[in-house]
Amino acid sequence: MERRRLGSTDMAASVLGFGGSEIGYRRVGPRTVARLLGSALDAGLNVIDTAECYEDSEALIGRAIGSRRRECYLFTKCGHARGEARADWRPAALLRSIERSLRRLATDYLDLIQLHSCSLAELRRGDAIAALERARERGWARYIGYSGDGEAARYAVECGRFDTLQSSVSIADQEAIDLTLPLARARRMGVIAKRPLANVAWRYARNPAEPYYQAYWSRLRRLGYPFLRGAGDTAVATALRFTLGVPGVHTAIVGTTKPARWQQNAAARRAGALPAAAFERIRARWREVADASWVGQV
Repeated sequence: MERRRLGSTDMAASVLGFGGSEIGYRRVGPRTVARLLGSALDAGLNVIDTAECYEDSEALIGRAIGSRRRECYLFTKCGHARGEARADWRPAALLRSIERSLRRLATDYLDLIQLHSCSLAELRRGDAIAALERARERGWARYIGYSGDGEAARYAVECGRFDTLQSSVSIADQEAIDLTLPLARARRMGVIAKRPLANVAWRYARNPAEPYYQAYWSRLRRLGYPFLRGAGDTAVATALRFTLGVPGVHTAIVGTTKPARWQQNAAARRAGALPAAAFERIRARWREVADASWVGQV
Protein backbone atom coordinates (compact mmCIF):
# COMPACT_ATOMS: atom_id res chain seq x y z
CA MET A 1 0.00 0.00 0.00
CA GLU A 2 1.18 3.51 -0.80
CA ARG A 3 2.72 5.42 2.09
CA ARG A 4 3.12 9.12 2.66
CA ARG A 5 5.31 10.98 5.12
CA LEU A 6 2.99 12.34 7.81
CA GLY A 7 4.02 15.96 7.70
CA SER A 8 7.31 16.62 9.47
CA THR A 9 7.07 13.48 11.64
CA ASP A 10 9.17 10.39 10.99
CA MET A 11 6.06 8.30 10.23
CA ALA A 12 5.58 6.88 6.74
CA ALA A 13 1.81 6.42 7.01
CA SER A 14 -0.24 4.13 4.81
CA VAL A 15 -2.77 6.15 2.80
CA LEU A 16 -5.55 4.13 4.44
CA GLY A 17 -5.84 3.89 8.21
CA PHE A 18 -8.06 1.77 10.43
CA GLY A 19 -10.67 3.67 12.45
CA GLY A 20 -11.56 2.03 15.75
CA SER A 21 -14.95 3.58 16.51
CA GLU A 22 -17.15 0.96 14.86
CA ILE A 23 -15.60 -2.04 16.58
CA GLY A 24 -16.27 -0.35 19.92
CA TYR A 25 -19.75 1.04 19.37
CA ARG A 26 -20.96 -2.07 17.52
CA ARG A 27 -19.44 -4.33 20.19
CA VAL A 28 -17.50 -6.49 17.76
CA GLY A 29 -15.99 -9.59 19.36
CA PRO A 30 -12.24 -10.08 19.97
CA ARG A 31 -11.85 -12.84 17.36
CA THR A 32 -13.44 -10.72 14.64
CA VAL A 33 -11.26 -7.74 15.59
CA ALA A 34 -8.16 -9.95 15.43
CA ARG A 35 -9.11 -11.06 11.90
CA LEU A 36 -10.00 -7.50 10.93
CA LEU A 37 -6.71 -5.99 12.07
CA GLY A 38 -4.72 -8.96 10.81
CA SER A 39 -6.17 -8.52 7.33
CA ALA A 40 -5.53 -4.76 7.51
CA LEU A 41 -1.88 -5.21 8.43
CA ASP A 42 -1.49 -7.92 5.79
CA ALA A 43 -2.88 -5.47 3.20
CA GLY A 44 -0.12 -3.00 4.09
CA LEU A 45 -2.08 -0.70 6.38
CA ASN A 46 0.02 0.65 9.26
CA VAL A 47 -2.15 3.38 10.86
CA ILE A 48 -4.64 2.54 13.62
CA ASP A 49 -6.70 5.38 15.09
CA THR A 50 -9.01 5.10 18.07
CA ALA A 51 -10.14 7.05 21.18
CA GLU A 52 -10.78 6.38 24.84
CA CYS A 53 -14.49 7.06 24.41
CA TYR A 54 -14.99 4.38 21.72
CA GLU A 55 -16.22 1.84 24.28
CA ASP A 56 -13.91 -1.25 24.26
CA SER A 57 -12.06 -0.21 21.09
CA GLU A 58 -8.68 0.43 22.71
CA ALA A 59 -8.67 -2.84 24.64
CA LEU A 60 -9.77 -4.81 21.56
CA ILE A 61 -7.01 -3.24 19.47
CA GLY A 62 -4.37 -3.82 22.13
CA ARG A 63 -5.32 -7.47 22.37
CA ALA A 64 -5.47 -7.97 18.60
CA ILE A 65 -2.18 -6.28 17.73
CA GLY A 66 -0.10 -8.32 20.17
CA SER A 67 3.31 -9.13 18.72
CA ARG A 68 2.63 -6.97 15.64
CA ARG A 69 2.87 -3.70 17.55
CA ARG A 70 6.03 -2.65 15.69
CA GLU A 71 4.23 -3.01 12.35
CA CYS A 72 1.84 -0.14 13.02
CA TYR A 73 1.41 3.37 14.34
CA LEU A 74 -1.06 3.67 17.21
CA PHE A 75 -3.06 6.91 17.40
CA THR A 76 -5.65 7.67 20.07
CA LYS A 77 -7.53 10.66 21.46
CA CYS A 78 -8.31 12.08 24.87
CA GLY A 79 -10.73 14.52 26.45
CA HIS A 80 -13.92 12.47 26.26
CA ALA A 81 -13.57 9.70 28.83
CA ARG A 82 -15.52 6.50 28.37
CA GLY A 83 -18.83 6.57 30.23
CA GLU A 84 -18.67 10.31 30.96
CA ALA A 85 -21.31 12.61 29.50
CA ARG A 86 -19.08 15.67 29.49
CA ALA A 87 -15.58 16.32 28.22
CA ASP A 88 -12.85 17.02 30.76
CA TRP A 89 -9.94 19.16 29.56
CA ARG A 90 -8.18 19.54 32.92
CA PRO A 91 -4.51 18.58 32.51
CA ALA A 92 -4.59 15.97 35.29
CA ALA A 93 -7.66 14.32 33.74
CA LEU A 94 -6.04 14.25 30.30
CA LEU A 95 -2.87 12.67 31.66
CA ARG A 96 -4.89 10.01 33.48
CA SER A 97 -6.76 9.34 30.26
CA ILE A 98 -3.50 8.83 28.39
CA GLU A 99 -2.26 6.43 31.06
CA ARG A 100 -5.47 4.41 30.72
CA SER A 101 -5.06 4.32 26.94
CA LEU A 102 -1.52 3.00 27.27
CA ARG A 103 -2.75 0.17 29.48
CA ARG A 104 -5.70 -0.73 27.25
CA LEU A 105 -3.62 -0.64 24.08
CA ALA A 106 -0.96 -2.77 25.80
CA THR A 107 1.86 -0.47 24.77
CA ASP A 108 4.42 1.65 26.56
CA TYR A 109 4.11 4.53 24.09
CA LEU A 110 1.68 6.05 21.60
CA ASP A 111 2.78 7.25 18.22
CA LEU A 112 0.23 10.05 18.38
CA ILE A 113 -2.05 11.43 21.09
CA GLN A 114 -4.75 13.88 19.98
CA LEU A 115 -7.11 16.29 21.69
CA HIS A 116 -10.57 15.03 20.74
CA SER A 117 -12.71 17.91 19.39
CA CYS A 118 -11.50 20.37 22.02
CA SER A 119 -13.26 23.74 21.72
CA LEU A 120 -11.60 26.89 20.46
CA ALA A 121 -11.87 28.44 23.93
CA GLU A 122 -10.07 25.49 25.53
CA LEU A 123 -7.35 25.56 22.89
CA ARG A 124 -6.75 29.26 23.48
CA ARG A 125 -6.55 28.67 27.23
CA GLY A 126 -3.59 26.41 26.48
CA ASP A 127 -3.72 24.03 29.47
CA ALA A 128 -4.96 21.05 27.43
CA ILE A 129 -2.20 21.48 24.86
CA ALA A 130 0.35 21.75 27.66
CA ALA A 131 -0.89 18.43 29.06
CA LEU A 132 -0.19 16.70 25.74
CA GLU A 133 3.24 18.32 25.60
CA ARG A 134 3.88 16.93 29.07
CA ALA A 135 2.87 13.45 27.90
CA ARG A 136 5.32 13.76 25.03
CA GLU A 137 8.09 14.84 27.41
CA ARG A 138 7.39 11.77 29.56
CA GLY A 139 7.73 9.47 26.58
CA TRP A 140 4.07 8.47 26.61
CA ALA A 141 3.56 9.81 23.08
CA ARG A 142 5.96 10.57 20.27
CA TYR A 143 3.77 13.23 18.65
CA ILE A 144 0.75 15.33 19.58
CA GLY A 145 -2.20 16.36 17.43
CA TYR A 146 -5.62 17.93 17.28
CA SER A 147 -8.76 16.19 16.01
CA GLY A 148 -11.59 18.52 15.08
CA ASP A 149 -12.98 20.98 12.57
CA GLY A 150 -13.86 24.59 11.89
CA GLU A 151 -12.25 27.56 13.60
CA ALA A 152 -10.85 25.38 16.38
CA ALA A 153 -8.97 23.34 13.78
CA ARG A 154 -7.75 26.54 12.17
CA TYR A 155 -6.39 27.73 15.52
CA ALA A 156 -4.74 24.33 16.10
CA VAL A 157 -2.82 24.82 12.87
CA GLU A 158 -2.00 28.49 13.53
CA CYS A 159 -0.72 28.02 17.08
CA GLY A 160 2.21 25.90 15.92
CA ARG A 161 2.12 23.47 18.87
CA PHE A 162 0.68 20.40 17.16
CA ASP A 163 2.38 17.90 14.86
CA THR A 164 -0.81 16.72 13.16
CA LEU A 165 -4.37 17.69 12.36
CA GLN A 166 -7.22 15.20 11.99
CA SER A 167 -10.20 16.78 10.27
CA SER A 168 -13.30 15.86 8.26
CA VAL A 169 -12.57 15.63 4.53
CA SER A 170 -14.96 13.94 2.10
CA ILE A 171 -17.34 14.52 -0.78
CA ALA A 172 -19.82 15.78 1.86
CA ASP A 173 -17.33 17.65 4.07
CA GLN A 174 -15.10 20.11 2.24
CA GLU A 175 -14.81 23.05 4.61
CA ALA A 176 -11.26 22.05 5.63
CA ILE A 177 -10.03 22.07 2.02
CA ASP A 178 -10.16 25.87 2.08
CA LEU A 179 -10.13 26.74 5.79
CA THR A 180 -7.29 24.68 7.26
CA LEU A 181 -5.49 22.37 4.84
CA PRO A 182 -3.55 24.98 2.82
CA LEU A 183 -2.01 26.41 5.99
CA ALA A 184 -1.40 22.94 7.47
CA ARG A 185 0.36 21.95 4.28
CA ALA A 186 2.49 25.12 4.32
CA ARG A 187 3.50 24.37 7.91
CA ARG A 188 4.28 20.72 7.12
CA MET A 189 1.71 19.32 9.52
CA GLY A 190 0.58 15.75 9.12
CA VAL A 191 -3.04 15.69 7.93
CA ILE A 192 -5.36 12.80 8.75
CA ALA A 193 -8.75 12.72 7.02
CA LYS A 194 -11.58 11.47 9.22
CA ARG A 195 -14.91 10.23 7.84
CA PRO A 196 -13.45 10.11 4.31
CA LEU A 197 -16.48 8.17 3.05
CA ALA A 198 -19.07 10.44 4.70
CA ASN A 199 -20.29 7.40 6.67
CA VAL A 200 -21.40 5.92 3.29
CA ALA A 201 -24.69 7.69 4.04
CA TRP A 202 -25.78 7.56 0.38
CA ARG A 203 -26.61 3.86 0.73
CA TYR A 204 -29.87 4.72 2.52
CA ALA A 205 -32.94 5.36 0.39
CA ARG A 206 -34.57 7.32 3.23
CA ASN A 207 -33.21 9.54 5.96
CA PRO A 208 -31.81 7.04 8.50
CA ALA A 209 -33.04 7.01 12.07
CA GLU A 210 -29.49 6.95 13.46
CA PRO A 211 -28.17 10.53 13.93
CA TYR A 212 -24.66 9.37 12.93
CA TYR A 213 -25.78 9.33 9.27
CA GLN A 214 -28.40 12.06 9.06
CA ALA A 215 -26.33 15.18 8.36
CA TYR A 216 -24.35 13.53 5.59
CA TRP A 217 -27.45 11.89 4.12
CA SER A 218 -29.18 15.27 3.85
CA ARG A 219 -26.14 16.94 2.33
CA LEU A 220 -25.62 14.19 -0.23
CA ARG A 221 -29.26 14.34 -1.30
CA ARG A 222 -28.82 18.03 -2.08
CA LEU A 223 -25.42 17.56 -3.71
CA GLY A 224 -26.80 14.84 -5.97
CA TYR A 225 -23.49 13.54 -7.27
CA PRO A 226 -24.24 11.35 -10.32
CA PHE A 227 -21.61 8.74 -9.40
CA LEU A 228 -23.54 7.88 -6.21
CA ARG A 229 -26.28 6.37 -8.37
CA GLY A 230 -23.89 3.69 -9.65
CA ALA A 231 -22.72 0.43 -8.14
CA GLY A 232 -21.82 0.56 -4.46
CA ASP A 233 -18.15 -0.29 -4.90
CA THR A 234 -17.77 2.34 -7.62
CA ALA A 235 -19.26 5.05 -5.40
CA VAL A 236 -17.00 4.08 -2.49
CA ALA A 237 -13.94 4.07 -4.73
CA THR A 238 -14.75 7.50 -6.18
CA ALA A 239 -15.38 9.00 -2.74
CA LEU A 240 -12.15 7.56 -1.36
CA ARG A 241 -10.10 8.66 -4.35
CA PHE A 242 -11.50 12.17 -3.95
CA THR A 243 -10.42 12.45 -0.31
CA LEU A 244 -6.96 11.03 -0.95
CA GLY A 245 -6.56 13.42 -3.88
CA VAL A 246 -7.05 16.52 -1.73
CA PRO A 247 -3.71 18.36 -1.50
CA GLY A 248 -2.17 17.98 1.95
CA VAL A 249 -4.02 14.82 3.01
CA HIS A 250 -1.62 12.06 4.03
CA THR A 251 -3.89 9.28 5.30
CA ALA A 252 -7.63 8.61 5.48
CA ILE A 253 -9.19 6.80 8.44
CA VAL A 254 -11.79 4.21 7.45
CA GLY A 255 -13.86 2.27 9.96
CA THR A 256 -15.27 -1.14 9.14
CA THR A 257 -16.25 -4.42 10.78
CA LYS A 258 -15.65 -6.47 7.62
CA PRO A 259 -12.17 -7.99 7.13
CA ALA A 260 -12.60 -8.20 3.33
CA ARG A 261 -13.17 -4.44 3.11
CA TRP A 262 -9.44 -3.67 3.30
CA GLN A 263 -8.67 -5.52 0.09
CA GLN A 264 -11.52 -3.67 -1.66
CA ASN A 265 -10.37 -0.29 -0.36
CA ALA A 266 -6.76 -1.05 -1.30
CA ALA A 267 -7.91 -1.96 -4.81
CA ALA A 268 -9.76 1.36 -5.07
CA ARG A 269 -6.60 3.19 -4.11
CA ARG A 270 -4.54 1.30 -6.69
CA ALA A 271 -6.77 2.86 -9.35
CA GLY A 272 -4.91 6.08 -8.61
CA ALA A 273 -6.09 9.64 -8.21
CA LEU A 274 -9.34 10.81 -9.72
CA PRO A 275 -8.94 12.55 -13.08
CA ALA A 276 -8.60 16.28 -12.51
CA ALA A 277 -11.90 16.99 -14.26
CA ALA A 278 -13.81 14.53 -12.04
CA PHE A 279 -12.20 15.97 -8.91
CA GLU A 280 -13.10 19.50 -9.94
CA ARG A 281 -16.71 18.56 -10.69
CA ILE A 282 -17.11 17.41 -7.08
CA ARG A 283 -15.52 20.61 -5.82
CA ALA A 284 -17.65 22.78 -8.09
CA ARG A 285 -20.85 21.10 -6.97
CA TRP A 286 -19.89 21.67 -3.33
CA ARG A 287 -19.26 25.37 -3.97
CA GLU A 288 -22.61 25.62 -5.71
CA VAL A 289 -24.72 23.88 -3.05
CA ALA A 290 -23.00 23.97 0.36
CA ASP A 291 -24.00 26.56 2.94
CA ALA A 292 -22.30 27.91 6.05
CA SER A 293 -23.88 25.27 8.31
CA TRP A 294 -22.09 22.43 6.50
CA VAL A 295 -19.19 22.12 8.89
CA GLY A 296 -17.21 19.05 9.90
CA GLN A 297 -18.97 16.35 11.89
CA VAL A 298 -17.73 15.60 15.42
